[in-house]
Amino acid sequence: METQNQYIPGVCNIGPAEIKKRKQAGWAGLIATAILWAAFIWFDVPAIWRLTLVLPAMMSATGFLQAHMHFCAYFGFASLLNLGDVGKTDSISQADFRAKDRRKAWQIIIYSFFIGMIVALVGYLL
Repeated sequence: METQNQYIPGVCNIGPAEIKKRKQAGWAGLIATAILWAAFIWFDVPAIWRLTLVLPAMMSATGFLQAHMHFCAYFGFASLLNLGDVGKTDSISQADFRAKDRRKAWQIIIYSFFIGMIVALVGYLL
C-alpha cells in the first residue's frame, strides 16, 4: 500500500514521518505486552492481574492501526493533520471534515479497545 501525501478527511491525516512514529509505538506496546505477560507467568502472578495486559495491548493496537490507516486518532479529535515533519501540524477548519476525522478516530479507539480486551482475556485464560 502506497503512503498518501495528501489530507483526505476521515481517511488520511498523517504522512510518512508520523506513520513511522506510530509503527514504533505499536512495536513498543507489543514488546511491553509480551514482557509483562511473560513476567506474570514467570512470577506466578494471580491470573486476574493478567487483565492489565489490556493497556499495553491497546497501545500496540493503536499504534499499528494508526500506521496502517495513515490516520492519527489524536489529530482526528483535535482537528489537526501532519503530512510533513513530526511535530508540525496544521488545523482543519471545515466542520464536515472534522466530523469525518472524529468518526475515524473513534473507530481506531474502539478497535484498539477490543483488540486489547481480546489479548487480555487470552492472557487471563492461558
